[in-house]
Amino acid sequence: MNHAIEHDSPNVFAAGAPVRPYPGHSPLDDGGGAGRKNMQQLIQLRWIAVLGQVVTILSVRYLLGIALPLGWMLSLVLLLAVFNAVSILRLRLRQPVHNRELFAALLLDVLVLTAQLYFSGGISNPFVFLYLLQLTLAAMLLRPWSTWILVASAVSCILFLALSSQPLALAFDHEQGIGSLYVQGLVISFLLNAALIVVFITRISRNLRARDIHLAAMRQQAAEEEHIVRMGLLASGAAHELGTPLSTMAVILGDWQHSPAFSGDAEMKQEIGEMQAQVLRCKSIVNGILLSAGEARGDVLTESTVHTFLEELIEEWRTLRQPRRLVFENRFGEDLPIMSDTALKQMICNVLDNALEASPDWLRVIVSRQDEQLILTVLDGGQGFDADILANLGKPYHSSKGKPGGGLGLFLSMNVARTLGGSITAQNLIYGGASVTLTLPLSAITLDEDTDDAADG
Repeated sequence: MNHAIEHDSPNVFAAGAPVRPYPGHSPLDDGGGAGRKNMQQLIQLRWIAVLGQVVTILSVRYLLGIALPLGWMLSLVLLLAVFNAVSILRLRLRQPVHNRELFAALLLDVLVLTAQLYFSGGISNPFVFLYLLQLTLAAMLLRPWSTWILVASAVSCILFLALSSQPLALAFDHEQGIGSLYVQGLVISFLLNAALIVVFITRISRNLRARDIHLAAMRQQAAEEEHIVRMGLLASGAAHELGTPLSTMAVILGDWQHSPAFSGDAEMKQEIGEMQAQVLRCKSIVNGILLSAGEARGDVLTESTVHTFLEELIEEWRTLRQPRRLVFENRFGEDLPIMSDTALKQMICNVLDNALEASPDWLRVIVSRQDEQLILTVLDGGQGFDADILANLGKPYHSSKGKPGGGLGLFLSMNVARTLGGSITAQNLIYGGASVTLTLPLSAITLDEDTDDAADG
């Protein structure tokens, strides 16, 4: 279905109206994925440790001929492997990983490293410097109190190795330089520490930066939503206050219309009729505010279809705003049942109002469907957006109108779209004018077949 409506000639909804959930809409996830990603890094590092320990133990035993308690040492490697397998199963639960779990994992790594060093030379083993890797990871991943507990544990383990372990039966031939086994082990230990620190600390830092960005975005969204709530309360209070004087004016105008003093004056009677029409329009606006705030009677969610909803909305908006020329192209295709309310109407009408202010002579509205998304594009023939407006699109009080309260309409629209899982984007056109594109997932507004069947039953 593809048809266009052209006329040769804004509806006002409640600012700050609360957005109610639609079928298929999920609230914003709370994030918390950084802990899971960091746990994954520890699992990868532990697999490297398992492989490295097996290779080192077998090489020292069979290539260098140094006696080691293979049973105990390989059992410790097996313990690490089993713990890693359990950690993988833990991640499959899709739950946030907290500080205490990361702390327990690193503490186990420190204890296993201590046991391995105890059976392989203790404090004289050059791989004792691997403690620094564990402490570096702790400083990056854990809270300060957890880090200091791990530092104290590592120091205690080193003191235990210095007092209790037996050194390997190796000659201290440090004078041979790189030919010394101890020096070779020291070099390998340094290279291993450096490589692992660079690789894994870089990955963990990236995870933490992503977490900080996510938290900053959530804080910004919370501040914007709080701003909307304040404006909604203000609008609702103003609507209540305006209700009484508007009703009084309607009664007075009705009396004037039937008064003998005015009934004989055709011009005065016409003016009174126009005043009544404007008062009724004001009352309709006030009722719309209260309805959006959930303070008026009537169903908040209304069943409709994509074609019916958009065509009625465009016709209503055209009647109220009376643009000189409006082209409406419906390229959506097969119709779908949807649920609509005043917040959804407000979002679209705010975009249309902004376009009309920029281009009162010509507007073009195109509705299409792309995959499972509804795409509504509004094009105008105005001067386009300034670079500053595009950079701060959707932020309150950023507007080219130069008047108090400017930019709130698009700010509210973007928050409604975001709540529904959609977005609003804008760009300047090459041949002049601008376009604003509203993208909404159909799952956020359409009726599920299961819901229809249940209602029919």
